[in-house]
Amino acid sequence: MNKFFYIVLVFTVLTSCSEFQKALKSEDIATKFKMGEELYNEGEFSKANRLFAQIVPNYRGKPQAEKLMFLYSNSFYKMKDYYVAGYQFERFTSSYPKSEKVEEAAFFGAKSYYMLSPRYSKDQKETKEAIEKLQEFINVFPDSEYVAEANELIQELDFKLEKKAFEIAKQFNHISDYPASVRSFDNFIFEFPGSRLREEALFYRLDSAYKLAMNSVEYKSTVQEGLVYLKKNRLEEAKDFAKAYKQSFSNSKFIDEVNEMATNIDEELKRYSTKS
Repeated sequence: MNKFFYIVLVFTVLTSCSEFQKALKSEDIATKFKMGEELYNEGEFSKANRLFAQIVPNYRGKPQAEKLMFLYSNSFYKMKDYYVAGYQFERFTSSYPKSEKVEEAAFFGAKSYYMLSPRYSKDQKETKEAIEKLQEFINVFPDSEYVAEANELIQELDFKLEKKAFEIAKQFNHISDYPASVRSFDNFIFEFPGSRLREEALFYRLDSAYKLAMNSVEYKSTVQEGLVYLKKNRLEEAKDFAKAYKQSFSNSKFIDEVNEMATNIDEELKRYSTKS
């Protein structure tokens, strides 16, 4: 019995392949369209795409072109060829703005850009572009069933940008480039005020400012300002950072380290009071 089913399966596959090859070689565009749609509905997107690609120019301006172009665009998405899918979906929405499929095409066109977004450690050009495309979709179709998902995707992409900026600032801290770390964390806190990484960002900014201050020389001379009390100024800045941190995150996992830094800063500043 199993042998019989195996023979039937092999025969079916061979017949299907034979019909596909015939359709590929056929001059009849209607045959290609019909076979392509059948293959698409069966999940054979690569084969369907090959047939659609052959007939797209022939259907330009015809009533069936709208359906063909949607299937053709979506076949790229299903094949995970997101570069081409995004381009084709945009062509579809601009060519058929009144289509009942325009909303779906616009969303999956934008989502194609989301799928191209790399991990946070890479260059984030595609991530920023994906955010723009998804926000544009939301603006055009505010009542769409896809808006909730689009917002979720934007949040995910936004966090990727936050993570990128955070890790750059943290890396400056790790390599002991404390001035660059403080500047980078200042920028991060300004650009992402509601970030879930804010607590850590404030801590590492303080840590960088603290280490910079404790390792600073007492004075420096500048043409514009004359003699500057470098270490004292940096200690006072670090003290302000410690105060701000404790006010916002009094129960933080870092609070013991923060309190220790604050105590050391106060002890150092007492020396200047004594000198005065």
